[in-house]
Amino acid sequence: MLVTRPKERVEELCFLLEDEGAEVMSLPVLELRPPEDARPLAAAAESIQRYRWVVFASPSAVEALMEALREAGTLDRLNHVRIAVVGPRTARTAEGYGLTVAAEPAEATGLGLFEAIREALHPDDEVLLPAGEEGRRELELALREHGVRVTRVTAYRSTPAELPPEAHAALGQTPPDVVLFASPRTAELFLEAMGAAGLGQAKVVAIGPTTAGALARLGVEVAAVAERPTSEGLVDATVRAVHG
Repeated sequence: MLVTRPKERVEELCFLLEDEGAEVMSLPVLELRPPEDARPLAAAAESIQRYRWVVFASPSAVEALMEALREAGTLDRLNHVRIAVVGPRTARTAEGYGLTVAAEPAEATGLGLFEAIREALHPDDEVLLPAGEEGRRELELALREHGVRVTRVTAYRSTPAELPPEAHAALGQTPPDVVLFASPRTAELFLEAMGAAGLGQAKVVAIGPTTAGALARLGVEVAAVAERPTSEGLVDATVRAVHG
């Protein structure tokens, strides 16, 4: 099994796959880094009480904002803000910081979250959207079209990882049976770095419909899509891909 997640996000997935008896190879194709300009995130943290909602689309966004709030000394002001998240991994991260999640969609996509909070939004509500620099814009656009005021700030960047020179040789000598992708960005970077030949005859597993769609646009056939965008969901999808 080949896992392409950033090293900060790979441990749980590798452990669960190994628990199923899989031999796991980790090849992080991207790295998570702070924003080049942290001032917008810091400014949002300093005035966090002005927002009615904070919307998180990833665990990394939660971690980045919580650190900015800690540095600004405004953690306690977050108690008056409603929290919405995309996906159970993000929910777990938020709850790990003691936050109460007010909204989480059944379908873990940006548009799914918009539908989940649409009825609770009021005209001129202010919504803070800390996100990855390269993150998708569908949620932001839907919120703006609904008439709410959105402050999108870069919480982190995803940059291509420097792959070891032996990566190509390792994949050639021991081709993976399954390759797992947990985001469109990892799929794009893997194919840029390794080419379609890097997949060989492997079955490809996607964490959700957004990633599966990105893979399809890249010309990659997806063998299975996780029913829930979690490490456990990826493992279940991998079992389906291998055993049918």
